[in-house]
Amino acid sequence: MDPSSQQTGNMEEVKIFDPSILPQCLDQIDIAYSDSDVPSENHCVNEDHRMPSDPEGLLESADPTSEEGNQPQEPSTDMQKLHIDDDRCLCAGGSETDSGKASEDSALVDNGHDDSGEFVVTVLARGKLEEQGMGMKGASSPLSETGTPLGPPSHRNEDVTAESWRQHRKHVFVLSEAGKPIYSRYGSEEALSSTMGVMMALVSFVQSGDNIIRSVYSDEHTVVFMQRGPLVLVSVSNSRQSEQQLRNELLYVYNQIVSMLTQASITRIFEHKKNYDLRRLLAGSEKILDGLLNLLDSDPSLLLSAVHCLPLASSLRDSLSQILQKAITPNLVFSILIAKNQLLTIVQEKMVIDDARLEPADLHLLLNLIGASSAFQAGEIWTPICLPSFNPDCYFYAYISYLDPPECTVCLVLLSTDKEAFYSVAECKRKIEEAMQTQNALNSIAKAHSYSVSQVGVSDLRHFMYKPFDVPDNYRQLTQFTSPEMEAPYACEEERMRLLDLYRDMHGRIHSTSRPLKLIYHVAERETLLAWVCE
Repeated sequence: MDPSSQQTGNMEEVKIFDPSILPQCLDQIDIAYSDSDVPSENHCVNEDHRMPSDPEGLLESADPTSEEGNQPQEPSTDMQKLHIDDDRCLCAGGSETDSGKASEDSALVDNGHDDSGEFVVTVLARGKLEEQGMGMKGASSPLSETGTPLGPPSHRNEDVTAESWRQHRKHVFVLSEAGKPIYSRYGSEEALSSTMGVMMALVSFVQSGDNIIRSVYSDEHTVVFMQRGPLVLVSVSNSRQSEQQLRNELLYVYNQIVSMLTQASITRIFEHKKNYDLRRLLAGSEKILDGLLNLLDSDPSLLLSAVHCLPLASSLRDSLSQILQKAITPNLVFSILIAKNQLLTIVQEKMVIDDARLEPADLHLLLNLIGASSAFQAGEIWTPICLPSFNPDCYFYAYISYLDPPECTVCLVLLSTDKEAFYSVAECKRKIEEAMQTQNALNSIAKAHSYSVSQVGVSDLRHFMYKPFDVPDNYRQLTQFTSPEMEAPYACEEERMRLLDLYRDMHGRIHSTSRPLKLIYHVAERETLLAWVCE
């Protein structure tokens, strides 16, 4: 126990490991929590009314069945520090390197909550948050077509008969059990309806023999199938990724859809009408799924199922955590500060720790949603979002606002269980903004940057990724990883993608389901590769 720790406000702090100190202490990662005494009436919100835009009543739900009554707990002034000795290290240096992510199909938990999904449907289908009384100011819906998508352009109108369409290294398709197209990464769903019909026919044929189709292999391609409830997801890849890695990517795609509609709503829709066209509810959200797949190709955070934190001085990170702790309001569950698409700090309401935690996958989905459209940069956004790993059947309500316009690199996300709490949550943002300005925190954050691999002091080491392994779960901490910035010879986009492909290949080999390994040392033409599971 750390006697110097003190309770600040009524929120619980999650102190982030500073990767800049990695060269000095690769064998320790410090994560600390301080207690709070604010109870939460419920962690998720369930709606019980029919939307005007839902004339068929597909999204009507039963009365909420949850009767949770969390009681206030006495605050504690202790902060507990946890030292981690068992680690996983994936490194690249002097020759070609690959590492990867521990891919596991995380089962979606049904905790008895029903959710109608009607609130978010209006956001997705119409993009009119203001008309729903959600208090959004100064911006159009982040999911509407008026927002400017960020990142690579869409391939929505690509000719599916062209050879260039066939040459894409990875296709992803989403369809319903009735064979109705829902999403395609390249080309329009209408043009691919017959192709998806064949996919569903293959799935149904195998099911008729009391089997489940999981994958199909050819000389150049791997085809992976995954069914979740009434949805079927298919990945067709000519990359070096393993089947489990592709399956994990499909799970991300499914969870992104759930984050917009909830699992309960999707199930209820197709129970009512098996051939329902889900694109009616996902209109305008294609850019979010496109952005997610781009992240899966380029961001090792998703590969490792871990969060990448921006290196900061520990005193500054502590100060930011205390600022978030002091700015509280009833039913505010998570306060998240993000900069340059990396995590700065999180504080969370104490009672959440006893029940569940914010998983890295949920944070990845949230970051992808924020990065999918420039509409989030225009003002204050108040929008419902489901966190599938936390609870796939209900919503939080997210207040999203950038603190440093027009640069828009520092983003504040406040998650509440009260859909009417916009103004009280906005007041929390005002307090946070004032405190950060007083401490000149924004300037300090702007100067923060990733560290160089040369700081590790290992000769000829070009790059590495390091993630804790078998982390003690006493406090359900957020899994993190660290890696230096990509420098020469990985400065250009082509070389960065080549390095990430190597990481994926090594990860797939060391975490093979048929023959898992502890250590791989491989001398290639341009690099030497090392993947090591430390115990």
